[in-house]
Amino acid sequence: MSLQIYINGEFFDKDNAKISVFDHGLLYGDGVFEGLRCYNGKVFRLEQHIDRLWDSAKSLAIEIPMTKTEMIQATQKAVLLNNVNEGYIRIVVTRGIGDLGLDPYVCGPPQVIIIAAQLALYPKELYETGLDIVTAGTMRMPPAALNPRVKSLNYLNSIMAKIEALRAGCEEALMLNHKGEVSECTGDNIFIIKNGVLMTPPIDAGILEGVTRNVVLELAAQLGIPAKETAFTRHDVFVADECFLTGSAAELIPVVSIDKRTIGNGKPGPITKQLLDAFHEVVKR
Repeated sequence: MSLQIYINGEFFDKDNAKISVFDHGLLYGDGVFEGLRCYNGKVFRLEQHIDRLWDSAKSLAIEIPMTKTEMIQATQKAVLLNNVNEGYIRIVVTRGIGDLGLDPYVCGPPQVIIIAAQLALYPKELYETGLDIVTAGTMRMPPAALNPRVKSLNYLNSIMAKIEALRAGCEEALMLNHKGEVSECTGDNIFIIKNGVLMTPPIDAGILEGVTRNVVLELAAQLGIPAKETAFTRHDVFVADECFLTGSAAELIPVVSIDKRTIGNGKPGPITKQLLDAFHEVVKR
């Protein structure tokens, strides 16, 4: 059976899953989404992702045309129907069909799309050897312009930085905020470790408050690893003992160099490995 896509209460074959070309999600990136992981047939931290989706939609004045419980049930049905045991789920809510103008009040109702499929963001060997990343010249969108805590469909800022990474022969790019501080990567949060202390940029650095990021902070507390949310610069990444990225699709992946500067000894470090092992245990529950 071909992939079944949920659209507004119904499931369609992949080839027949369509939305209007007048949907403002397509025309203007006007909508929100969540990316979730599925382990052993169970969606990881589903309720937290749904809560964040609702917050993003509320911030953009989009009224999702179903309850949170109905969204959870629809997501679980998509996973079951597509026999996704280990995979990735994308939930999308668009503004809806409108016209060629910007006015959101001529649109509606919002469209709800759920895709449950397989995904391998990075090759397995990179989790053992680590990533090489670069610093993007593209600045992270300032929170005063567009709050990054809203997970919107407009990812052009990150796409421009991703292009820089790929052209440099890397999978990811580090993005700085308007202060020149480390913000996040194009699709992942960043952590560094120095002298046994785990550090990650705070929310006001212009980052998405990642679900996996929060899981790592919880695990650090459980394991007795000192951790803090604090502003830092590229210098701190250059001189870090360890570095890794987190995201629903990426999970937790080590970084071993940035801008061709080796981080630590150029291999995934012991605290990174400890947290990665702990994360794998959490997702099995």
